[in-house]
Amino acid sequence: MKTSFLFLLAFRLAVPGYHYQFPRDHFNHPEFQTEWWYYTGNVHTAGGREFGFELTFFRRALKPEPASGGVWDARDLWLAHLALSDIDGRHFYHTERLNRAGPGLAGADAAQARVWNGNWETRWGPDSSTQQLRAVAEHFAVDLALDNRKRPAIHGLNGVSQKAAEPGRASHYISLTRLAAHGTVTVEGQPFLVDGLAWMDHEFFTQQLDTRESGWDWLSLQLAEGSELMLFRLRHKDGTTDPYSAGTYIDAQGRTKHLAAGDFAMLPGSDIWTSPATHGVYPISWTVRVPSVGIDAAVSTRLPQQELAGSAITPPYWEGAIKAIGTRGASPLSASGYLEMTGYAGPAPLSE
Repeated sequence: MKTSFLFLLAFRLAVPGYHYQFPRDHFNHPEFQTEWWYYTGNVHTAGGREFGFELTFFRRALKPEPASGGVWDARDLWLAHLALSDIDGRHFYHTERLNRAGPGLAGADAAQARVWNGNWETRWGPDSSTQQLRAVAEHFAVDLALDNRKRPAIHGLNGVSQKAAEPGRASHYISLTRLAAHGTVTVEGQPFLVDGLAWMDHEFFTQQLDTRESGWDWLSLQLAEGSELMLFRLRHKDGTTDPYSAGTYIDAQGRTKHLAAGDFAMLPGSDIWTSPATHGVYPISWTVRVPSVGIDAAVSTRLPQQELAGSAITPPYWEGAIKAIGTRGASPLSASGYLEMTGYAGPAPLSE
């Protein structure tokens, strides 16, 4: 235990007072042990065929010191997940890969304005307001231009998204909450021209969850009227909700409002889906209420089977395209988004 604690101390902890700077903070932070870049979105063809997509890059440091054993020394592991939800085709495609940085096999580099793992990548434009997202797998592919419509949203308070009481059990957490997406998704060799909205989450940290946690439920909603909502619910092993659950409301102008655990309700509904692969039991309908901004919505999915079933590399989790309908004050509400649920069929991925 002492050795493990000293090892963690060699990495930087996410503590209050971090000064964000862009575009620098869109890229690598090797002084922290864990980092991820999450791209999700809902896109559709002109004829209305709907797709969801996920492309996620993870960096996990194995040791705090820089690589010293040559180009193949594995200081960091670089993991990536790629998924496509063919909503109308009723099929969920997903795959993953693992690399070390090696001679440029994977990385995140501000000088190249790029995050990549093999031929999966996002490449930023010269003014940092656009990105090109590309990833190709055996049965599907995504190639999307992303145009950022809002400034980065910083989650939490004082520069940190706190996940537990102890100092450092937190992350620095940034989102691009409204990315206009345009390009193609390809399914079994057939390309589809699509438009829609994407969302990017970027977190970097060394410690995060309390040891009592079993997993988390996270969602993003992009409301049709131009605002966004992010909520996460941390679950204790005894079934209770952690008081450090939190969220952020982003208004149409990009201004953020921090939501503490008592400011919202994120409640699982009666619709469940049981994975035939992992036997995980996932709630796939939710009720979301945020009284301070007048949101009362029902969340559902048209494609229950959006579980990344896990492998020798990562445990399983559910991540998929969702819709929400309800009210915003006296007005009707509609939204698209993504829902992530971990810990229902194994430990939460990369939580410690």
